[in-house]
Amino acid sequence: MMDNYLNENFGRVKSKNSSEEALQRWRDMCVLVKNPKRRFRFTANISKRHEAQAMRRSNQKLRIAVLVSKAALQFQQGAEASDHTIPDEIKAAGFGISADEAGSIVENHDSKRLKSHGGVDGLAHKLKTSTTNGLAMDDQDLSCRQKLFGTNEFTEREQQSFWVFVWEALQDMTLMVLAVCAFVSLIVGIATEGWPKGAHDGLGIVASILLVVFVTATSDYRQSLQFRDLDKEKKKISIQVTRNGYRQKLSIYELLPGDIVHLAIGDQVPADGLFLSGFAVSIDESSLTGESEPVKVNAENPYLLSGTKVQDGSCKMLVLTVGMRTQWGKLMATLSEGGHDETPLQVKLNGVATVIGKIGLCFAIVTFAVLVQKLLAVKITERTHWVWSGDDALMLLEYFAIAVTIVVVAVPEGLPLAVTLSLAFAMKKMMNDKALVRNLAACETMGSATTICSDKTGTLTTNHMTVVKSCICMNVKDGIKQETSEIPDGALKILLQSIFTNTGGEVVSNEKGQREILGSPTDTAILEFGLSLGGDFQSERQATKVLRVEPFNSTKKQMGVVLELPDGSVRAHCKGASEIVLAACDKVINENGEVVNLDQESLHHLTTTIDRFAGEALRTLCLAYIDLESGVSAETPIPSSGYTCIGIVGIKDPVRPGVKESVALCRSAGITVRMVTGDNINTAKAIARECGILTDDGIAIEGPDFREKSLEELLVLIPKIQVMARSSPLDKHTLVKHLRTTFGEVVAVTGDGTNDAPALHEADIGLAMGIAGTEVAKESADVIILDDNFSTIVTVAKWGRSVYVNIQKFVQFQLTVNIVALIVNFTSACLTGSAPLTAVQLLWVNMIMDTLGALALATEPPNEELMKRAPVGRKGNFITNVMWRNIFGQAVYQFAVIWLLQSKGKSFFGLDGDDSDLILNTLIFNSFVFCQLFNEVNSREMEKEDVLDGILENKVFVSVIAATVIFQVIIIEYLGTFANTTPLTTTQWLFCIFTGFLSMPIAVFLKKIPVGGKMKI
Repeated sequence: MMDNYLNENFGRVKSKNSSEEALQRWRDMCVLVKNPKRRFRFTANISKRHEAQAMRRSNQKLRIAVLVSKAALQFQQGAEASDHTIPDEIKAAGFGISADEAGSIVENHDSKRLKSHGGVDGLAHKLKTSTTNGLAMDDQDLSCRQKLFGTNEFTEREQQSFWVFVWEALQDMTLMVLAVCAFVSLIVGIATEGWPKGAHDGLGIVASILLVVFVTATSDYRQSLQFRDLDKEKKKISIQVTRNGYRQKLSIYELLPGDIVHLAIGDQVPADGLFLSGFAVSIDESSLTGESEPVKVNAENPYLLSGTKVQDGSCKMLVLTVGMRTQWGKLMATLSEGGHDETPLQVKLNGVATVIGKIGLCFAIVTFAVLVQKLLAVKITERTHWVWSGDDALMLLEYFAIAVTIVVVAVPEGLPLAVTLSLAFAMKKMMNDKALVRNLAACETMGSATTICSDKTGTLTTNHMTVVKSCICMNVKDGIKQETSEIPDGALKILLQSIFTNTGGEVVSNEKGQREILGSPTDTAILEFGLSLGGDFQSERQATKVLRVEPFNSTKKQMGVVLELPDGSVRAHCKGASEIVLAACDKVINENGEVVNLDQESLHHLTTTIDRFAGEALRTLCLAYIDLESGVSAETPIPSSGYTCIGIVGIKDPVRPGVKESVALCRSAGITVRMVTGDNINTAKAIARECGILTDDGIAIEGPDFREKSLEELLVLIPKIQVMARSSPLDKHTLVKHLRTTFGEVVAVTGDGTNDAPALHEADIGLAMGIAGTEVAKESADVIILDDNFSTIVTVAKWGRSVYVNIQKFVQFQLTVNIVALIVNFTSACLTGSAPLTAVQLLWVNMIMDTLGALALATEPPNEELMKRAPVGRKGNFITNVMWRNIFGQAVYQFAVIWLLQSKGKSFFGLDGDDSDLILNTLIFNSFVFCQLFNEVNSREMEKEDVLDGILENKVFVSVIAATVIFQVIIIEYLGTFANTTPLTTTQWLFCIFTGFLSMPIAVFLKKIPVGGKMKI
């Protein structure tokens, strides 16, 4: 019944991309919240998100207004542009333009103002930079430039101080009511019994409230610091920059106006600037304006805005404006206040807290009514109902405080917050294990994953590539032994031209003057091969003029370049997937260096070579060229056929150490691993077998074949697919969508390219590669794998399961305390007219089960046993039958102990005299607390009998238990005046400890009782 209620009202929030309606609905359902500030701290701030959306809309309207009224603006501002006044401090530093003036050029797309400053070259001169060598500066110049133009950092919310968290913890409605009770108790107590005796009860409640507030605030403050550290990690983006004459990688926060930045597909534009040079640049401005249509950027429209993404092409840009002077900087300030989306588990536990809170409120009202009725009955019997003393007032106040404290204990405010605590702990630990969590919900969702669709290159393999075999001019050789003398001069010249011009990489000199190869691992391997053949990168690049570039993308699986040669002729080079490029060839260079027709024999030789290379787990690429007619422009598409094959290279990318073991671990954990790659099917199969992914009963299929299958065929095929080769981003997206919707799988997907973004977005958990991944892929991902290693993905799955299980442990522990505390106080009030647990004692119990309990159980590290169980999947119940068995079993035992103590305690311990009730209530309180402590240990394992295994390795757990025991001794022995307790004898202490200890063998007995719906994690 509870599951149905939770699913109906709190089950609509997804692990990501939840609708605003779903986020608002569960908030509206939380009718009984003790402390809204604390409960909703780690949830989305919907109002701030509305502000960010409004800002995006205004940016879009501004852009439209700028475009519509450009002519008028240019007319009005023409005089201003030429009359730009340079501030004295700018002039004194040798600059020819101010930060505000530079910013207005990009923000307003002001072509006239740009022209008045001498275009891009004129602005570069005024910013004291070179468009080829970048900024040349020492530390003094650096600090001067930062002072005048600002740094590339965004204003964020200041870190809240510890005292803010103390203030927010004090906002708890029940604590405020108890504080009022304490104040009234102090006034009445001092008036009737004098100081200090009359103040004890009131001061006891005040001290308890302060202890709860400070422990709560400390826990929340530590969590906020952890999240802040993780947010900083998320924003660490590096970019390629030319500075001081050489190319280097810098953090975007180090950028300054005048820097020359190199942008490629998938990069985020790090600042406002202008296009210098490049090809086919297409920019996605949706993050800034909400406009999904890409914008073409070139010499005519050179404006690049911070925060936008490079959708296609590559270019160099001149940085003009940084930080808060950019539109993105202003938007980021608002976005940072939007908060994280709440996770499904957080929402569900908010539902549990609401249900239990309502029950607790009913119990509290009935308890208060019964206690008052008992008091009235006594007074009526004694005929004193018209005479009310200070003691009677204090008694009523005590009853009211007990009722309020029952609400404190009954509303498990700590449940949703325990999720946040566990996630914060897991995220920090995962960071040490090379996984950066961007989306909170991904942590818990990864624990339910049933399928991982992994890339091959860089994830299963090392991504350190070298050309180890080649087939140039029809001759197959080991790449490392290829001699230039074996290649005819004409063919060698064309080969080196193809290698050094048709590439996304570069050969540069670094700071130490040493040669360094930049670019993707594939480009680096081929450039290295070209250098080993005696080629010179710079001379080849300078010898030709680039007319058009078509960068590599995973749909075409090839890249091309059109060159104007020194003699004025035009040639296009093509490089890409061997069978695709070879299919576009009708000629080949033979062993004599002559261009001949590609006959069947030659074609058979080349396809056999490709298959042989692929069978050795080599990545194969084909290089080809075509001579074009003169008069080809930059707009003319590169031909799709008629090429001459230069040769084929086989690139070795070794399998990462430990991948085979990680795949086997996934299989034992019930997680299916599928390889989805753009490589040749034979290469993919060879690597998949080496990793243990492809088994005898599995299927390897190519993307084009997969696309042609009907829906009925796919339903039969998809469960058996283990390898998909030559796949396009759309194939990956289709596979993920079917696995999720048709087969109900919880899917984790890895991706590194811009085109992987749809699949990462569609998946339950998107995993982007930290090294090879583009900024677009990282933006769409939930987790960034910082070392690009498949073993790290398995670690994420292990931590995900740990988070899920830890929250279950805590829920089991807390619900047990809730049930017992409610029933004990309620039944005792109904039957005896008094409550055995006072307000101060219940506040202490609340802290044990809420803040301290969450700290102990929600931070349990993962163990190997977690990966030997089947995953929860999409439909697993969070509160399982196993948990209900443990909860009710322990609750019955604890209730029986307390009830026996209440009814037989005095005779058993031989208690009589005036203090017998106080001693008995102290025994009940002490036994109750030790039952919770031992049950906390029991809760470490829900099914395993050995709950002490590895307990000493969890220092947090041991510290919490030790601290609780020490405080309990202090409360009983030394704070009796405030806590309504009295010191106990050694025998009584041993009895209380033994009573608590008995819950452990009872837990073992309970775990032997079989239950339906066995726990699935």
